[in-house]
Amino acid sequence: MSEPTPSEWTMQDSDLYKQLAAIAVPKRAEQIATLLTLIPFGKEDTFRVVELASGEGYLSAAILEAFPHATVMALDYEESMREATSARLEAYGGRWEVAQFDMKADDWFGHLDSADVVVSSLCVHHLDDVGKQGLFKAVAERVSEKGTLLIADLVLPQNGRAKALFATTWDSMAEAASIERTLARDTFQLFVEEQWNIYRYPDDFDMPSPLYHQLRWLDEAGF
Repeated sequence: MSEPTPSEWTMQDSDLYKQLAAIAVPKRAEQIATLLTLIPFGKEDTFRVVELASGEGYLSAAILEAFPHATVMALDYEESMREATSARLEAYGGRWEVAQFDMKADDWFGHLDSADVVVSSLCVHHLDDVGKQGLFKAVAERVSEKGTLLIADLVLPQNGRAKALFATTWDSMAEAASIERTLARDTFQLFVEEQWNIYRYPDDFDMPSPLYHQLRWLDEAGF
């Protein structure tokens, strides 16, 4: 089963995600490092970050560690994920907050007000095309003058050959990560059994959009 939409996410889904994330998120450490590099502030700068779907809090913690004067508002739908984020961020004193949100609603948009960085990893693909456009517009209207939106996510391949390549590459990376981390294929086997590779097992919960379309929507929103 692929990762469900925020409105469907349960504690059981969180438990499964925690088992798989280390291999199911391709090059997780490199993704986090890339996002940190793209944050347009220096180490000594003071700025405010909002993370959409913080999960276990790894990205929020990396931001607080790399930028000692930054603050983070970490948002997630599911309670056990918010608890995991809180536990991971506890060492950073009063520089963080954790709150509940449902990305398909709009009652959380106030958290975006005057944010300097809005960051999301593997969350935006749960919105359909209209939902993505609405999110981009909401962020653009609320962030500070220096506001930046950073997204690491799945995109929709434009033809069958690209889709097959995406699927094969994801499987290969997950299998290699499983062997590297555990010296066994057991975690990868769970990845396969749960049909986590949405390029191989499409579902109604995951709605990636083409990269070109998203770049156009970002431009139209004002980024």
